[in-house]
Amino acid sequence: MEQDINPRRKMEKTVEHYIKSGFKILFFIVFIILVSLLVGYVVMWLWNWLMPEVFGLPFLSYWQAVGLLFLAKLFFGFGNGGPSKGGKKRHFKKRFSKEKCGGLRRDFEDWKLYDQFWKTEGEQAFKNYVDKIKGDEAEERTS
Repeated sequence: MEQDINPRRKMEKTVEHYIKSGFKILFFIVFIILVSLLVGYVVMWLWNWLMPEVFGLPFLSYWQAVGLLFLAKLFFGFGNGGPSKGGKKRHFKKRFSKEKCGGLRRDFEDWKLYDQFWKTEGEQAFKNYVDKIKGDEAEERTS
């Protein structure tokens, strides 16, 4: 069995792979920079379109809008905790809510039987209750 190992071809493939990876990384860096510039422009445009007229606030320059966007990201977070991240936090919240509302959850389980009760006994019980209330009101008026 003859092995078809060509070290030169292998090296060319390796170099080609690294070049493609480098171009992909460079493309994504340029793409992120362009998107961030566009988002800054959109924030500036929206601010200057709405805020001065609605609230009487001053107009913003482009860099002020970018700074405002960055400040908002610092205050409100950078988007962590999505579906793929923060699984431990979600698990903690589920466990905590079950412990906190344990008694109420048991009571809620009983409500599954409400429809069945209403069909069998509820309508007649309600009619009896209404008749009783109307009878009590009639007695009060006559007294």
